[in-house]
Amino acid sequence: MDGLTVEQLARELGAELRGDGQRIVRDVQAIEQAGPTDLTFVSGTANAQRLAETRAAAALVDASVLQALPPDCPCALLIVEDAQARFIELLCRFRPPVTLRHRGVSPEAFVHPTARLGSDCTVFPGAYIGARVVIGDRCEIHPGAVIEDECLLGDDVVIFANAVLYPRVRVGNRVRIHAGTVIGADGFGYRFENGRYVKIPHVGGVVIEDDVEIGAGTTVDAGMIGPTVIGEGTKIDDQVMIAHNCRIGRHNAFASQVGFAGSVTTGDYVRCAGQAGVADHLHLGDGCVLGPKAGVHKNVPDGAVYHGIPARPQREQLQIVTAGLRLPEMRKTIRTLQAQVQQLQDALLRLTPIDADPPPSATPHRAMARNDASGTADAA
Repeated sequence: MDGLTVEQLARELGAELRGDGQRIVRDVQAIEQAGPTDLTFVSGTANAQRLAETRAAAALVDASVLQALPPDCPCALLIVEDAQARFIELLCRFRPPVTLRHRGVSPEAFVHPTARLGSDCTVFPGAYIGARVVIGDRCEIHPGAVIEDECLLGDDVVIFANAVLYPRVRVGNRVRIHAGTVIGADGFGYRFENGRYVKIPHVGGVVIEDDVEIGAGTTVDAGMIGPTVIGEGTKIDDQVMIAHNCRIGRHNAFASQVGFAGSVTTGDYVRCAGQAGVADHLHLGDGCVLGPKAGVHKNVPDGAVYHGIPARPQREQLQIVTAGLRLPEMRKTIRTLQAQVQQLQDALLRLTPIDADPPPSATPHRAMARNDASGTADAA
């Protein structure tokens, strides 16, 4: 784009301008990579000092961090209440989404005669749409995507390249499923009979509610009888595994390589950091948080924050980690104490003569009685 002056941006955003308003902005960029015609942003005190070395033309800045900014900031400042939110609004303006290469159904796609597509849908070459599939309005089915028999898709759904929806998957409105993801594959269920594993059918399918986004290379397995459910507004990163019969609540967020075993349930607003794992048939309460690589083996209460393997409440895990950091010092202290104890034992041995007479009896009358008895025996 031709670019805007910093002053023009300030007027559009309703921002307070400090610095040169005539600089031209043609793109948006992170602080370190920003050049003389880029706009960047600062939304916290931790990043404020990094503006001292930026080459950006201007920066969107939270009003709350003004005191933390370097005194001689080299770029113009646009002061707003929420710099990150304003920056996100400008992303699509300076970097608009890539437009579709074509509209309509490609003759190189396979669409079963019994499938029904809504208005203004785009089906790319190489896509496959099976029997009795129903697709809503304004959907995009990208190259190599497979939508098997009896799937239902709502409006404004995007299925990216090479994603696979197995039979009887139901997808809500405004859902995005990224490349290589597999929804509705058979769950990992077998019975061990007569020395061999016998497969258990999984016919429950998957339900993905409105406004869900699922990253690339993720798998969501079908339920055995009822569906595996991904709740409204949930965001799932790349390479996540959600096993059969799981029921995920609303507005959850799972980072990459999170894994849920079968029949896990979650409340609303649950967050899981990367590589957290949850054993089967457990429940994660509303608003709870799992830290990176947390290994969960029991239910997690509402609002709790768990870390570690096995996962424990954050405070308890912090105490364990802190104690572990002190182990080298503690070992040194123990060795010192052992040496001191040995020295004390050696000193006690030196103070006690080896051939000393035994101490007098505490009960002399009993000793006399024994002597009398001995004399009597000798006389006899």
